[in-house]
Amino acid sequence: MTEQTTFSRRTALAGAVAMPFVAAGAAPLRAQAAKQGAMVPKVNRIMLGDFEVTALMAGTATREDPHSIFGLNASDEEFAEAAEAANIPTDKAQFFFTPTLVNTGNELILFDTGLNPDGIVAAVEAAGYAPGDVSHVVITHMHGDHVGGLTGGDGPTFANAQHVTGQAEYDHWSGVANDTFTNKVEPLAEQFSFIGNGESVASGITSVMTPGHTPGHMSYMLESGGKQLMLIADLANHYVFSLAHPDWEVSFDTDKEAAAQTRRKTLDMLAADKIPFIGYHMPFPALGYAETRDDGFQYVPHSYQLML
Repeated sequence: MTEQTTFSRRTALAGAVAMPFVAAGAAPLRAQAAKQGAMVPKVNRIMLGDFEVTALMAGTATREDPHSIFGLNASDEEFAEAAEAANIPTDKAQFFFTPTLVNTGNELILFDTGLNPDGIVAAVEAAGYAPGDVSHVVITHMHGDHVGGLTGGDGPTFANAQHVTGQAEYDHWSGVANDTFTNKVEPLAEQFSFIGNGESVASGITSVMTPGHTPGHMSYMLESGGKQLMLIADLANHYVFSLAHPDWEVSFDTDKEAAAQTRRKTLDMLAADKIPFIGYHMPFPALGYAETRDDGFQYVPHSYQLML
């Protein structure tokens, strides 16, 4: 066997290995697909008895220096320890804005309206509804990220809806100088009706006064088919810093002591009774459970409990 023959066989073998990539009829090589970037789902729908409950992603944003927001009465070391234990950074936090649609079969009720009209309309439409389908808009409290979608350049976003809020909350903001209230809420004063603690928006939907974050902050208990779920709005604003440390002060809370007391009391009830909740600023889809842990609570995201 000559050197030339050996070389030819090696060349032929190499060619045979390469053949699947160049054989006739093989699919042509394609250009690399463009990256699409990170994505957050727009809706998450569950059934609660006969109620259809849909969490809406109306926006998400990164906030710098979360210790300037959460744990104002905690040291830098305590804050860093809590973040490290949860495998989250200390210099940034991700905020989510999650209104909720409840279809009772007779009413389509929207709880809070996000940051702006475009965002909430897109979210409602992603859920398969039109703004005109909404029969009630319920405002848990009147911070801008909850009432921002009420009105825009074309007037009321949900023109066919009855608007509902707590009497104490409305009275508070109507008595102070506040641009958000003046621009977003006051123009709809004639469309609003007012409720107090323990009153019904519709059958199976009961208001629960949870003050502290704002003077008239309201949560809502949903009950249908023997199942319960609580919409806690801004009772707890972070799945770690507000649950593991319910006594930590939050910059957004109007009355920080009252907010901490309300937070602990409500989370204790939810944990004891194993009631799921939707928290407006929890990581989307914002649905989970509170479990007692040490001197606080642990957030346990919903998996499939409400699917069964």
